[in-house]
Amino acid sequence: MRRPLIVLLAANAFSITGNVFTMLAVPWFVLQTTGSAALTGVASAASALPLVVSATFAGPLVDRVGPRRASVLSDLASGLIVVTVPVLFLTAGLAFGVLLVLLFARWLLATPGDTARRAMVPDLAACGGVAIERAAAAYDGVFRGATLVSAPLAGVMIAWLGPVPLLFADGATFLASAILIGSGVRRVAHDASGGAAGGYLSRLGEGLAFLWRERLLRSAVAIILITNLLDIGLDQVLLPAYARQAEHDPRAFGLLLSAIFAGALAGTAAYGWAGARLPRRPTFALSLLIAGAVRPLVLAAGVPFGAALGVIALSGVACGPINPLLNVVQFERIPVRLRVRVLGAIAAGQFAGMPLGGLLAGFLTESAGLTAALLTFAALYVLASSPPFLSRSWKQINVAAPQPGAPAMQPVGRLSESHV
Repeated sequence: MRRPLIVLLAANAFSITGNVFTMLAVPWFVLQTTGSAALTGVASAASALPLVVSATFAGPLVDRVGPRRASVLSDLASGLIVVTVPVLFLTAGLAFGVLLVLLFARWLLATPGDTARRAMVPDLAACGGVAIERAAAAYDGVFRGATLVSAPLAGVMIAWLGPVPLLFADGATFLASAILIGSGVRRVAHDASGGAAGGYLSRLGEGLAFLWRERLLRSAVAIILITNLLDIGLDQVLLPAYARQAEHDPRAFGLLLSAIFAGALAGTAAYGWAGARLPRRPTFALSLLIAGAVRPLVLAAGVPFGAALGVIALSGVACGPINPLLNVVQFERIPVRLRVRVLGAIAAGQFAGMPLGGLLAGFLTESAGLTAALLTFAALYVLASSPPFLSRSWKQINVAAPQPGAPAMQPVGRLSESHV
């Protein structure tokens, strides 16, 4: 039965939409109410730090509560906190320090819900007879599609109504997600088991120890940590600097981001259709290299803007298979009883470098110039993409680790597909 998986995807679309609304509404709200770019940066830091903290430490708690219930509670708490911001602003007043506390709490509570929904994908896909490659691609495609649609929608709503009504709409998206999960997704196998045994620290340590022993997963976390750092610097500093220097038009920045998002959505859809038939290691290695290094290289080369836009869209297509393929490998190799804890630890590692990306890009641009910064980022992308080509541990990407009590799985370079 595929209905629970579809409901999960729909709920995640609402939750991602709420996240995007927050990311656009809050900076504009702070600028509008304080007029300070510095305070806007402080608010951004208050939103970024809890992502790492929560991803690191919330896994055992989600494990204890169960993914389904954790998703519902996370969405309800996030929605309540988001709505508190405009309510206080319109009534008693909202001090900036209180806003920072609310933002920290909002993102601290939202991350466990993201981890919980992701952890439910394998069980719901198996119940619905959906190939894990397609389920993982659908999950990532919903993320990319919701981001692509909700970002311009948020911009229109801010221009039309202002940031305060958008924050109320943000709260409604989390309520919708909680209702969908609570009413439309049945208890998955992990929930039915009553959670994991042992104390909090022992469960946390067990998840981290498993990740440390898994050379393939450990290497993947290190790679995505670096590429996420570079992506933040490229998207938030180097792309707008290029648009300003080369085109003198902020709309060029929007077009570049839209090209990346649209290409990535197309690449994710293509992987969902053909991913089970593709050899994993070459697919991941080439996708990572093209998706990363091509963007800064084409901008540094000074090609006409239209050509750069087309090449960047193609690099976005290459980006599409990366997340679904990694999700498939993680679902296959992590034991069910450790899934939430290890996924949380993986997310924490992948998020850890993101606050440094903008600082690195800004420093390089100021000290060496935009072209040198773009070429440096291209070289770093190439270095980060080298392990899948060179490291022996990446040969394991084609072999699913056997689960306790289950027979060892065969190499999975090419598999038959079930139809969604």
